[in-house]
Amino acid sequence: MRKSIETLKNIWNIEDLRQRILITILFVAIYRFGSYVVLPGINPAMLTQLHQQTSEGLLALLNMFSGGAFGNASIFALGVMPYISASIVIQLLGIFVPYFRKLQMEGESGRRKMNQYTRFLTIAIICIQGPAYMANLHQQIDATAFVAVNQLGWSNFWFNLVSTFILLGGTMFVMWLGERITDRGIGNGISLIIMVGIIARLPFAFLAEFLEKWSANAGGGLLIFIVEIVILFFVFVAGIALLQAVRKVPVQYAKRVIGNKQYGGVRQYIPMKLNAAGVMPIIFAQALMLFPLIFSRFDATRGFAATMSNYTGFWYNFTFAILVVLFTYFYTAVTVNPTMMAEDMRKNGGFIPGVKPGKKTAEYLDTVMSRVTLPGSIFLALIAILPAFAMLCGVNNQFASFYGGTSLLILVGVVLDTLQQIESHLLMRHYDGLMKTGRLKGRSGM
Repeated sequence: MRKSIETLKNIWNIEDLRQRILITILFVAIYRFGSYVVLPGINPAMLTQLHQQTSEGLLALLNMFSGGAFGNASIFALGVMPYISASIVIQLLGIFVPYFRKLQMEGESGRRKMNQYTRFLTIAIICIQGPAYMANLHQQIDATAFVAVNQLGWSNFWFNLVSTFILLGGTMFVMWLGERITDRGIGNGISLIIMVGIIARLPFAFLAEFLEKWSANAGGGLLIFIVEIVILFFVFVAGIALLQAVRKVPVQYAKRVIGNKQYGGVRQYIPMKLNAAGVMPIIFAQALMLFPLIFSRFDATRGFAATMSNYTGFWYNFTFAILVVLFTYFYTAVTVNPTMMAEDMRKNGGFIPGVKPGKKTAEYLDTVMSRVTLPGSIFLALIAILPAFAMLCGVNNQFASFYGGTSLLILVGVVLDTLQQIESHLLMRHYDGLMKTGRLKGRSGM
């Protein structure tokens, strides 16, 4: 306890770190406030049916990502999911389209251009999702709730058009908040916004599960609730282990080079992460799983959308798991470049014992990375579909989403990354870190 208080004092004494934390808190508070601002022209007292629709299934997950804004008919209802969907498309274009592949290799200037294309594509996606969301509102809410239509005489077309522009502005503002947090705050802004939305739903899910088990006390409901909390703790620990597990590849660096012979040397290691892609594969996969629901105007009773919206169904979870594995390999290939690693080792006089420098080293690193990624991707897929098993075992729908899946891994990944940045500020100014034993291993930002 004394150690924790001393660490908090050290954090507060670092002016730059203090300002970054306060700026992050301010922007997050603005986002949370905006999630309760209902679209103009809608009576907020008549959203009961919308709340019921977003209390279970895929819409509950979408509502959780937006921090409840989706179920509140808020100006931030679409959240950052259109931006995530646009990012997926642009990342895929970087593999299949030569122009985007070239942009990926141009460094900072290429990254800025790709970010610009991502924003344009985000606007295009909102132009599809916005009218779909408004159509869903008209289906779920009583017609008398639309004050602008009933009392001001607006037509449904003009009301939906204006509301779509407001939703567009809300999403772009949330993106701006995320970028400001990344530049002037702590952690990755978009990731933090998603995490805050998830945490905001946790108390409601916890309370709903507790009340459900309390009402079933005669059947040992409270004991079952305690067991659920214990299981949740172990799943949380497993998520941390997955994001931090590494396999070390030994590298020998020569101290002296005479002719073609190397004498002496220092052995170091390349940490090959079991899951180098972090939580991005599960976010990308989840975004794709929402596409059928979006194009069916958020109606989970229509044909293919009904099959892919069944949160506990076989085909939903099988498809979700396959997408997680594929995206893990895809994102690992984007973030880890064995050829560049082999070239850097050669320039610094390093080599892997028993492997020739150059192309052979790159092939060896690529093989090791592929073998390490396979169990990591499978483990990630299993954690992703754990909520379905939790619901089949009788856990409340809202609380079950925290038993693994996107929610848990985003919480773990973003918290680790944020704490690692805080620790870096402390160690840079010769303060003790957040942990007594060793450095805290964070995740790279989303």
